[in-house]
Amino acid sequence: MTASRLFDLTGRVALITGGSRGLGEEIAEGLGQAGASLMLVARRPDWLGPAAARLRESGVPCDSALCDVADPASVAAAVTQTVERFGRIDILINNAGITWGAPAEDMPLDRWRGVLDVNLTGAFLCAQAAGREMIRQKSGAILNVSSVAGLRAMPGDIHSAGYVASKGGLIALTRELAAKWAPSGVRVNCIAPGFFPSRMSEKALEKVETAVAARIPMGRIGRPGELKGIAVFLCSEAASYITGQTIAVDGGATIT
Repeated sequence: MTASRLFDLTGRVALITGGSRGLGEEIAEGLGQAGASLMLVARRPDWLGPAAARLRESGVPCDSALCDVADPASVAAAVTQTVERFGRIDILINNAGITWGAPAEDMPLDRWRGVLDVNLTGAFLCAQAAGREMIRQKSGAILNVSSVAGLRAMPGDIHSAGYVASKGGLIALTRELAAKWAPSGVRVNCIAPGFFPSRMSEKALEKVETAVAARIPMGRIGRPGELKGIAVFLCSEAASYITGQTIAVDGGATIT
């Protein structure tokens, strides 16, 4: 198989959670450019509809569905809609995520639970529902979007214990699902992005971007477009012998 064919996703169907903006929309765009048909899911129709429309205008087969990843019934409906629309599901991108900032000693319990419900339980529910289809098909690729926060403590001025715990848990969940589902032809991998500009990170970056960039060997935070390649790679035949791995996309921040 040629190198270009290894990265070709033509004929594959991808479900992307949190796909209406930010890193999720970027990953969706990359998968679509590689040939995949897309189902975008998110909670807010005012962002979801325009994102799906932009992808369709660029020539990518794309549908969308409202989905709360913390709600099992909503997740099941989104997976069913994907299969009904496209006939199968080959790729799941677990990208939906939220955060809440407060010192650990002051973190309201409902906020802690809310972050874990979306970032960790939501990822599990989506993997469970999509995984059933993939196990039945004997093939599939799941990509969990964690964070360098799951690998190391956040910078001193950023307090988000729930986010950190959820992203660390997602890395552990990646390994467990990968080990259990490999015999069924389902690969499960994870990326751990460093700081990238997004709606979620904008407030934190206002405070710490200069200090964070100074500690990164490459001397800067991530740029738009720099997650596309790794996502396409891990979801393609080019990564057919890779499962259970977490790759930091952080300019070298976690090696120092």
